[in-house]
Amino acid sequence: MKASIIVFPGSNCDRDIAVSIKKLTDLEPIMVWHKETSIPDSDLIVIPGGFTFGDYLRCGSIAANSPIMNDVIKKATDGLPTLGICNGFQILTESGLLPGTLIKNDCLSFLCKTVSIRVENNGTNFSKKYKQNEVINIPIAHNEGNFFANEDTLKKIKDSNQIIFKYCNQNGEVNNETNPNGSIENIAGITNEQGNVLGMMPHPERATCEITKLSDGENLFKSISEFLL
Repeated sequence: MKASIIVFPGSNCDRDIAVSIKKLTDLEPIMVWHKETSIPDSDLIVIPGGFTFGDYLRCGSIAANSPIMNDVIKKATDGLPTLGICNGFQILTESGLLPGTLIKNDCLSFLCKTVSIRVENNGTNFSKKYKQNEVINIPIAHNEGNFFANEDTLKKIKDSNQIIFKYCNQNGEVNNETNPNGSIENIAGITNEQGNVLGMMPHPERATCEITKLSDGENLFKSISEFLL
């Protein structure tokens, strides 16, 4: 089994995600350059974090128009599991694979710290190894992580149970005080309506290492592996 990791100019978490995939799943990570026009036979697509094309224009907007994205969109639409982390989440919204958009943090500054998030839906193939409403600690590192959707889009996301993670505190409380970037309803991660595409701003690949004493990201990769097996 293989996982295709899409690499753009400015990607800087591609190696981290490859290490976590190799460590925690039975998938072989393969790096796919953005100028390629087709993805090798794969069981998972990952769009990693970083600053693709220097974050010029809107974050992820140039990357969303790279040659490889035509095949990413086709395969994700056909049901292939697809994961976008941080800048990858931005690319997924820019390419239309996920609803909503990511705008500048309401604090108007770059955030780099570990935050608590609550598992809102553990019924997906990305979250099944977590408990419902479990509080996990995952790092964030973004300047435009403020998820926004209009009223109609937000209603559809909620009605379809597409919200997977929300920012909270250690007690699982979700409110303005536990929202690091201003995301509407504290949203930290969502899926598409079919549930095979997940975008999230926190970095689970940075919470799979004994050295950092953060391990709460492991169950995301174990969930994917269990589903694919």
